Amino acid sequence: MRFCNRLVTLSIFCAFSPASHAQEEPVSHAPEEAVQAQEQPVPLKLDRTFKKSAESNETAPIFITARQLEARQDQQLEATGAVELRSSDQAISADHLLFMQNSKDLSADGSVRIEQKGAAVTGSSLQMNMDSSVGDMVRPAFEFSDSKARGSAATMHMQGKKNFTFQDASYTTCPIGNDDWQVRMSELDLDRNSQIGQAYNARIVFKDVPFFYTPWMDFPLNNQRKSGFLGPVFGGTNKGGSEITLPFYWNIASNMDATLAPRVMDKRGTLYNNEFRYMGESFASEVNYDDLNKDQLTKQERSRVALKHTQNLGAGVGGAINYTVVSDDAYFRDLASSLGGAAQKNLLQEGVLSYSAPWWSSSLRVQRYQTLQDPAAPVITPYQRLPQINLAAQQVLAGANMAVSAEYVDFSHPTLVNGNRVVINPSVSYPLVRDPAYYVTPKLGVHNTQYTLGVNNPGTQQNFDRTLPVFSLDSGVTLERALPTATTEYVQTLEPRAFYVYVPYVNQDMLPNFDSAQAPFSFTQMFMENRFFGNDRVGDANQVTMALTSRLLEADSGSERLRVTLGERFSLETPRVNLVVPTETTNKSDILLSVGGKINRMLSLDSLVQYNPNASRSEMYNVTARYTPEVGKVLNLGYRYARDPLLQIDSLRQIDLSTQWLLSGRWHAVARYNYSLLDQRAVEVLAGLEYNQDCWGVRMVGQQFATATGEISTGLFLQLELNELIRVGPDPLDALRMSVPGYTKLNDIPREQPAQGLR
Repeated sequence: MRFCNRLVTLSIFCAFSPASHAQEEPVSHAPEEAVQAQEQPVPLKLDRTFKKSAESNETAPIFITARQLEARQDQQLEATGAVELRSSDQAISADHLLFMQNSKDLSADGSVRIEQKGAAVTGSSLQMNMDSSVGDMVRPAFEFSDSKARGSAATMHMQGKKNFTFQDASYTTCPIGNDDWQVRMSELDLDRNSQIGQAYNARIVFKDVPFFYTPWMDFPLNNQRKSGFLGPVFGGTNKGGSEITLPFYWNIASNMDATLAPRVMDKRGTLYNNEFRYMGESFASEVNYDDLNKDQLTKQERSRVALKHTQNLGAGVGGAINYTVVSDDAYFRDLASSLGGAAQKNLLQEGVLSYSAPWWSSSLRVQRYQTLQDPAAPVITPYQRLPQINLAAQQVLAGANMAVSAEYVDFSHPTLVNGNRVVINPSVSYPLVRDPAYYVTPKLGVHNTQYTLGVNNPGTQQNFDRTLPVFSLDSGVTLERALPTATTEYVQTLEPRAFYVYVPYVNQDMLPNFDSAQAPFSFTQMFMENRFFGNDRVGDANQVTMALTSRLLEADSGSERLRVTLGERFSLETPRVNLVVPTETTNKSDILLSVGGKINRMLSLDSLVQYNPNASRSEMYNVTARYTPEVGKVLNLGYRYARDPLLQIDSLRQIDLSTQWLLSGRWHAVARYNYSLLDQRAVEVLAGLEYNQDCWGVRMVGQQFATATGEISTGLFLQLELNELIRVGPDPLDALRMSVPGYTKLNDIPREQPAQGLR
């Protein structure tokens, strides 16, 4: 049978039979003259079945569309002109196609394109078996929509629908028309079943300059974990000299991995950084072991061990371990590459066992610290808790909230007084008014503390007992009104709050101080029953705190455009219990004023002022403004000031400027300058440049910060990032996010919505 017409398009549904059908069956179709008169595509139906694969009994219909088609039943089918072949999960288009009905082989040439879910390959010619999906393509170019990757090769061999082998291939994530970087390989194997790729004789080429070669590499085709070398890190600090780190990631199991990262420092030697992680349905853990066998400068072995482990033991029981130890006091000052790492002083070492029930909970804790001393500014080592036992319970009975908290701690210290402390604090509160806009809640509690002192006790008395009643009354109102303007509908709130506390005075000078400190004066502290942290001091109080908050909210979105809060505490009796120096020597406390909010789409403000009306001076204030006109552009301006309440002198005066800003084209500047006016020196200086293309970016950042009294650490970051492939050089992103609030990683911005200046 032969069929041929001159229509612009001919749609054909083909369902081919196995080779056992030897007899041709008649085919019904419209005469050519009638077809021409209708000027519509005419379907040609070959009513047979076609097996999807040799191993499957399922059938898969195939649809073919072409401008011209010639077919003989159970033999060759030839399609010409805008040919498109579609099956259930695959589409093939070409200028010309031959299909053998018995063997299921096809041959296509001229603008050949194969499309599957998440992938497309184009080439000049294709030989393929539809039954097995085995075939070859000449000069293929491929794209993967899920990873935004593309590439080309001399030839492609298909071993099924998800296994591809490319010869003389190149690979990139750059958009079409941009080949700034490529991975060029003699052979590339992609297995989309396991989502693993393998490359042989691979060279990474940037701007036509090869800078990395490996005879073999494998890599994931998605975000799954895969063993292998990570991008090398180059850099240097003034304390370690030039350095290079070559991390190796080991995917041990689905719930277990490790990272081995030797860091070679020119001045000190090789620091072996090792991280091991594992997790299960009820536990998770991270182990770090870093070792510098012999520091070339200090001539000693230096190391760090860190363990974090949490576990759910079932039936409400849980456990946790957090343990860190280093070999010497200067470990982080000498070897840390960031401000956060160098500033560590007290390294936590604790184990916790906890139990949680619907209305009560308890915990057992063993805790101590390793304190890293700065010879120029020594600090006191915190007490060890060996052990600490906590119990808390809460129930609502007849509308009243009944609560109790209890604690037992055995405090241990090599030089300070040792002792045991037992605290029992029951309380009951009852809301007198429950309206959503109004609340009045009185609360009555008892704070009982018992001490038994041990070694290093300078006095003769060993046992102390303190019992204090604590009464508070919290009340507030939330009022709203509509505040329309010419452009936007606003809601203004007025939220007055009054808080009364009464605690009688008891002389507590003879009691030890294991863990108490004066709480910084703040809006949170103003509405607390105790003005001290910890349980060794309970402040006497007969005082009323008054505060007023007003907000301006957008009626549609609820976004807070402006917030103003004013508060002051009035004491009916002058407080007498203090740790260091009386913070309130009159019946009026300092006044707190906070102003903040998002002034407009680009500008936000946050400020806090603590004013002493008795001395007519400011005790503390900080002001921060942020200007963000668009993504990738931010400017932060801040000033902080504070006085030392003990020495009655200025203790903090700092200017803080930071920015990420478009300079020109694709160049951005990043900078931070934190300067202490008191010390007349910079606390931190950071400056750098970023260049971002569609598929790669360069970051050049220098940072200098104080690590200890009179000590400065300087670091240089130079990183090249090839999107979705590798980062080469030290990573400055953590430093940038910490130093520049609002910083945006530029190549994380979607290509569809680039920032200004990235187009």
